[in-house]
This record gives sequence, C-alpha cells and structure tokens, in this order.
Amino acid sequence: MDPFGRTIDYLRLSVTDRCNERCLYCMPENYRPWTQRGDHLSADEIVRIAATATELGFRKFRLTGGEPLIRPDIVDIARRIWDLAGVQTLGVSTNALMLPRLAEPLKQAGVRSINISLDTLDPMVYQRLTGGRLAAVLAGIDAAVAAGFECIKLNCVLLRGINDEQVLALAEFGAARAMPVRFIELMPLAPDGALDERHFFSVAEAMTRLARHDALDPATTKPVGHGPARYYRLRRSGGLVGFIGAVTCTDFCASCNKLRLTADGKLRPCLGRHGEIDLLDALRCDAMTASVLPAAIHQAIANKPEKHAFADEFEVARPMTAIGG
Repeated sequence: MDPFGRTIDYLRLSVTDRCNERCLYCMPENYRPWTQRGDHLSADEIVRIAATATELGFRKFRLTGGEPLIRPDIVDIARRIWDLAGVQTLGVSTNALMLPRLAEPLKQAGVRSINISLDTLDPMVYQRLTGGRLAAVLAGIDAAVAAGFECIKLNCVLLRGINDEQVLALAEFGAARAMPVRFIELMPLAPDGALDERHFFSVAEAMTRLARHDALDPATTKPVGHGPARYYRLRRSGGLVGFIGAVTCTDFCASCNKLRLTADGKLRPCLGRHGEIDLLDALRCDAMTASVLPAAIHQAIANKPEKHAFADEFEVARPMTAIGG
C-alpha cells in the first residue's frame, strides 16, 4: 500500500524503447537512445523483476514499449512471466503490426488481453500520425480476434484538428467488433515533437461529440482492465467506450494502482513526475544482497505521489517511448 492508501499491484514492464512506427505523441523525431544497448534489460532481468514483484503482492502485469513485439524473445518473456506463481493477468500493449505472426504464440504463452493503438480509420491520417499503414493494423486486429484473447481494447489518443472527427467512427468500429474503445487525452510526453497544446482535445469534448449521435449510459458491468478509464455504453449501438482524462479529471490519480519499469531498468512510481529508482545495480552487481531488489520496489511504492504534475507546467525529461506506454 502506498502513502495514500492505494493498493499497488500492477506493474507495466517496458521491454524496449524501439518501435516500428513513430507516433507523433510518443516518439520525437530525434529520439534514438537504443544505440546504447548495454543499458537495456535482458529477458532474465525482466523476469527477475516480475518474480520479485509477485512476491511483494503484484498480480497484474502488462508488457509495453516502444513496440514490445519487435523483441525476438517477447513470447518467451510472456510465457515466463505467466508461469510465475501469483500472476493473475498478463496483457500486451501493441500497435498490432506484428500480430498476424505473433497473436497465437502470445495467446499460448499466457497473454490474456491485448491493447491496440488505433487513432484513426483514415489511412492518410494514420500515415501522418505514425508513419505506418492502417491496413497492417487492421490485419493485426483480425489476427487478435482469431487468436481468441479474453479482451481486445482499442486505444485512441485524442488530437484536435487531426483525429477528433474520428471519434464516432472509432466508437462504431469497436461496437461492431465488441471491442471497448478508449479515448485518451494527449499528455505532455513528447518533447520537441510536432504536437503542442493546440492539439489538446479533452475527453469531455469527445463525450459531447459522441452524445450528439448516441446516448451515453454509465456502464454498470465489471470494469474492463485495471486502469483509470471511465466506461459508458452507447445506447443505440451497444458499444463500450472508455475515457481516460489524465489532464482534465481532477481525481484521475485517486485509484492509481501501478508502477512502471522502463526498458533501461528504471522503476517509475508516476508517469507524470520525474522520480525514478534505478534497478540496474541491484540486478547486475553480484555483491548485492537478495533484499536489495525488493527494497527498491518498496521504495518506489513509498515514493508514489498523490497525483501527477501535468497541470503544473510539467516539463517532460523523457518521451513516452522511453518511459513505457
């Protein structure tokens, strides 16, 4: 439990800061620190951290990046984490480009849920936002469906003047496939990028835009996943939509239950603050005692702030791809 009474039992593990796309809100054009490969965690180190976390009561894990599926050992990492005693759920966040080849192996390895980035259904806008091809993402979504994951969620980062007109189309796309669609406010996590505050589009505006076409009823079913999304059911289409108002919702952090591990071995108590605890020494120094790694995780929990600093002229030190989605 952290200093504010929140039970911390969810660890998001970034396995790489590389990606096979370059989303404007995630990876600045000049970001290439992966050239220093010695700083990145091995599969054994990632699994060791996860194993220690389970011993401390962590039960929920998600593999993120960058794009986690570009790691050649990602299926092995997933399998080894799923095999740990105490793990209740294992998810992956992905751009879906590699799911046609990896969806079934990931499902067999123990992955239960897939979060897929889908910011638009317009191929030209998709290429502008990511540098990639929308058709490849849609093929990945189809592969995830065929593999039979327990839950497939679609994530859309809201961007004024770029994809805000896509809100209804994305909601209907998800409804037709029984996939929750989550609309996410743009967070200040892409320094020196092409986006700025002019592109901010709030979840309240997204809800208003949807409500012009279909009534939004608060969802009464069990929450989907373990994050902060607030879910509504579209009355006519039956689609489930979630809203993640990281910037505008004043109580956004009230139920936060997670820590983040970066690909270079930093344990981060809060996405929206700079504090990190370096785990590399604990992992790589033979002289370290077995208690050092658990102590570091305990310290990260103790350091968890009451809320993020996005509203306090937050100046990001590392982009989203370096922190982990």
